[in-house]
Amino acid sequence: MGDSSRGFFERHNRTQIDYFVRAGKHAMQPADSHYIQRQVDRLAAFAGLSQGERVLDVGCGMGRYTFALADHGLIVEGLDLSESLLERFRLYDAGRYAIPLHCADVLDPPRELEGRFDAVVGFFTLHHLHDLAGCLGAMRSIAKPSGRIVFLEPNPFNALYYIQMLVVPGMNWRGDRGILSMREDTVFDAMRTAGLRNPSLDRFGFLPPFLVNRPWGPRVEDTLESFRPWRKLLPFQLFRGDVAGAPGTG
Repeated sequence: MGDSSRGFFERHNRTQIDYFVRAGKHAMQPADSHYIQRQVDRLAAFAGLSQGERVLDVGCGMGRYTFALADHGLIVEGLDLSESLLERFRLYDAGRYAIPLHCADVLDPPRELEGRFDAVVGFFTLHHLHDLAGCLGAMRSIAKPSGRIVFLEPNPFNALYYIQMLVVPGMNWRGDRGILSMREDTVFDAMRTAGLRNPSLDRFGFLPPFLVNRPWGPRVEDTLESFRPWRKLLPFQLFRGDVAGAPGTG
């Protein structure tokens, strides 16, 4: 890697760390809700995760989704750029899960992680990465030969995300503009460049959190998701790429 590229990546990482740490995002804090559980359930199903499998949560932050993955009976580890966020993760964990954590850029993961994971996953992380194909290639190296790479990301064709950037404290275009790269063709091309096979996509979601968290919310959302005309506009996207020999999505 040349000096100019290395300098760009370092500046990008500093910007992302500052964006998440200084903003102190309330939305990153662990929470037990239908809304979070629904997102984790959909990713686990799309990834074909089974109890006892080893999973790395990339961009784990304070553990908002990592703890929910552990509650699925998965053997989870976390990776994040920010040691400050990982310190908060440990406070929320309080020894309950004792999840191993790694402070590193996923583009240059610790060598001891190579080939260890049945799945490498993340929640709203891909659109913050500086080199999508390069990072996916690094994730491929830490997955097992039968592994899969699966990420939940925002849909750039859903207008609500742009409104959210304007009205939610701490969010801004500089930190979240990578959403524009979360188009199917862009992500699939990056997956293929990284050597991943069978790229696939699923979309879901409809209601805001305060409605999904009502007892009837998930059932209503299931019904709304089923209407084909607006499926391309649903807010959440699941991207999956398989390492050679990975099982299908079923």
